[in-house]
Amino acid sequence: MAVLASYPSLVLHLHAGPHYALETEWLGFTSSPNFRRYVTEALRLARQHGVTGWIANDSWLGAVRPVDLEWVAQEVLPAMADLGVRRFARLESQETLNRMLIGSMYQEAAPDVSFEVRAFADLTTARAWACA
Repeated sequence: MAVLASYPSLVLHLHAGPHYALETEWLGFTSSPNFRRYVTEALRLARQHGVTGWIANDSWLGAVRPVDLEWVAQEVLPAMADLGVRRFARLESQETLNRMLIGSMYQEAAPDVSFEVRAFADLTTARAWACA
């Protein structure tokens, strides 16, 4: 696992396996502008490295504004599909409200994306599945 980029509230990892996967490891709350900037950079790096798996490690992610969740559903998930992402593994936030809001967004968006979305409780299992 290589670190591609590191920010105060996010570390971007590249995992190698049969297929490459990008992991967004959120470390805490980030402002809306930084959230969008970091996710945009993650998409750029995913494209650069030809990833087909994505691990959203939201365990320590702080509150995310509903407008940013809508942006993820409308802009980011389709961009991931365009990149060729086939497997999207997510680890839910430790914060109850975040877990509910983010989970609801993915549940609503999942039928409209062309890749498989799965929730995991274990990071090692999520990584293995995303790279397979």
